[in-house]
Amino acid sequence: MKTRILILSLLSIISCGTGITTGQEIASSGAHNSDFLTSGNFYQKSGAITSSGYNGTDGIAFIQQDGLIGRDICIFYPADYDPKPHEPSFALLNEPVLTGKVPSDWALRPNFYVKNGKAIATLPIEEGTALYGTGENTGPLLRNGKKIMLWNTDNYKYLVDSGNRLYQSHPWVFGVRSDGTAFGIIGDNTWRQEIELTDSIRFISDGPAFRVIVIQKNSPQEVVMELANLTGKMELPPLWALGFQQSRYSYVPDTRILGIADTMRMKKLPCDVIWMDIDYMEKFKVFTFDKKMIPDPKAVNQGLHSRGFKSVWMIDPGVKVEKGYSVYDSGSQGDHWVLTAELKEFNGKVWPGPCAFPDFTRPETQSWWSGLYRDFMATGIDGVWNDMNEPSVFDGPGGTMPADNVHRGGGVLQPDIHLRYHNIYGMLMVKASREGIMKVNPDKRPFILSRSGYLGSSRYAATWTGDNCGLVEHMKMSIPMSLNLGLSGQPFNGPDMGGFALGTSSELYGQWIAFGTFFPFMRAHAEKGTNNKEPWAFGLEIEEVSRTALNRRYRLMPYLYTLFYEASKTGLPVMRPLFFADPTDSALKKEDQLFLLGNDLLIIPKWAVNPALPKGIWRTVSIAGENSLTDKYQADVRIKGGAIIPLGKLIQSTSEYSTDSLTLLICPDQQGKAVGQLYEDAGDGYGYQQGEYLLSSFSAEQQGTVVKVRIKSLEGSLRHADRKYKIILVHKNGAVESDWASGKNMKFNLPAN
Repeated sequence: MKTRILILSLLSIISCGTGITTGQEIASSGAHNSDFLTSGNFYQKSGAITSSGYNGTDGIAFIQQDGLIGRDICIFYPADYDPKPHEPSFALLNEPVLTGKVPSDWALRPNFYVKNGKAIATLPIEEGTALYGTGENTGPLLRNGKKIMLWNTDNYKYLVDSGNRLYQSHPWVFGVRSDGTAFGIIGDNTWRQEIELTDSIRFISDGPAFRVIVIQKNSPQEVVMELANLTGKMELPPLWALGFQQSRYSYVPDTRILGIADTMRMKKLPCDVIWMDIDYMEKFKVFTFDKKMIPDPKAVNQGLHSRGFKSVWMIDPGVKVEKGYSVYDSGSQGDHWVLTAELKEFNGKVWPGPCAFPDFTRPETQSWWSGLYRDFMATGIDGVWNDMNEPSVFDGPGGTMPADNVHRGGGVLQPDIHLRYHNIYGMLMVKASREGIMKVNPDKRPFILSRSGYLGSSRYAATWTGDNCGLVEHMKMSIPMSLNLGLSGQPFNGPDMGGFALGTSSELYGQWIAFGTFFPFMRAHAEKGTNNKEPWAFGLEIEEVSRTALNRRYRLMPYLYTLFYEASKTGLPVMRPLFFADPTDSALKKEDQLFLLGNDLLIIPKWAVNPALPKGIWRTVSIAGENSLTDKYQADVRIKGGAIIPLGKLIQSTSEYSTDSLTLLICPDQQGKAVGQLYEDAGDGYGYQQGEYLLSSFSAEQQGTVVKVRIKSLEGSLRHADRKYKIILVHKNGAVESDWASGKNMKFNLPAN
């Protein structure tokens, strides 16, 4: 009752002279870029919430004070800061604790002010500073001169606002100075806002005055790792989620699903996952199955499992308004829906027609939603795809729900309007989904893919870059898009390879899969009505191109899994920009045709034109028998001097994955030395958290035609009794290969160059 009274109070203020435009007025006005609620300093104007001293927890006194909150990390507050409309923070894992004063020589200090009813924070930047981050963006890697709108939007083909606002909001700017030192800035604010990157960095918010967190470090890597410490790190995913994944809108009926799997195996195209889009549902009603298309979902999942595949099925947030439909009935009975400004159940059109939307700010609603996964996952489903969760509303203002819709909150979350909670709606959804899936399968690591996200969403889900097109420009843009997501705290990401919308040519698909095989998340997806986009659909040549590309990914699985382990521990991205190799090299700072896979592999797509390359030793290697120097499609892969890369066997899925025998790609540095690491565990479950894993180091030294290799166990309780090793020594004239051997200290006698 108290909550309802507070909401009524808020709504009376909204309608009485606050200057707020309602969702209904927006809808009737036909506005585009201005089709949002523009409350300005709502709380300051209204006085509706005046609990100075509240900090979003249990009434603990809040101290508004600038200062250090960690080593080389400061927090800054505007004079009129009110914590209630901002806390608890959705970006931060924990409420910051002051550890000292702002150092006197601290240069990056925000200037807070209000202009045209908007709260603004501006920070100066030095000349020559390269800017990155801002989450999911179209355009180049370098963000200088850009304006980004943070308002999660269903942006089909990236056409809305020329792609300047997409499905996710990351109030984060990452900068690298000319001397290689770096900084990061968090505008701790979920409200609709813009980021302007010109001669300064500006966060311009439609909500109340907000605080800013500034990180300053000696290297870009340190800044990314500190961001992960603040916002949380990705949990280690199941190994199968690193495999190739085939999707379409939609694979139905059940015979087609299994037919796709059978064709993959028959043609020896390595693959781990088949995805099911919305056509598997009964009239697009979530948590249901179409009895004609999928009469026995458990049998479908069992059939995929028997073929070495996993399955991922889509669940959207919109629940069809239909009495007698159990999900809608239970949601209505539990009073779980987002409300209109008039406190009525909000209904908006999505795939099923009129839908109600869960209010994920309510703890009761989160629990209810989590519980819906019990019977769903019991059919043998392995992963879940949460789509349309911006939320997308076809007949809503700006393609979403009205900004004055009401979320009732609960626990530490305050009741408030949608303008505040819009950008984290998807994040709250995947958090509830993850909790429900883990309750059903407590011994398995969950895998969730989310279209919508916010800074820190990697704690709950992987992501992809939305509804791109089968266009050369979108293929090329997929690299900087994924790189900036990685620099914004989301290591597990990738595009719809081959392009979702529009037809895709065989040439484009071949080029895309040849370098797309090295993305952290590798999924091919296609829209209904487009040409078939499975690897074999483009003819024998592209089928062979795809087979080679996929063989390269699967042979690299030991290295790739080790990078994911590193990301889960440190927050470093799996896919990295070239300037990580040398942050002082100005040419590398804008290079976005190429990328690093970890620190030690350089990926050069065939279409790259006059790319900037990092200095030092970088030698071309063959991963799966290919010769990329003469191949018109396969990306050139170069290994860094001083690196050791572990390769596995050729396999058809991660269900066959084994590290009982490994090939070590060794590229000595100028001193003839090289090092590398390997992480291993069961590939699923949580035994690794109790020490059931093995982190090993490799070191090698070349003296003429003799290479000495040492393997050392660093951490974990797993052991290999008699693992076999082969080495491939990469040198300036090519590569030489050894025979198989075993042991912890080995000496390989190689033929002379």
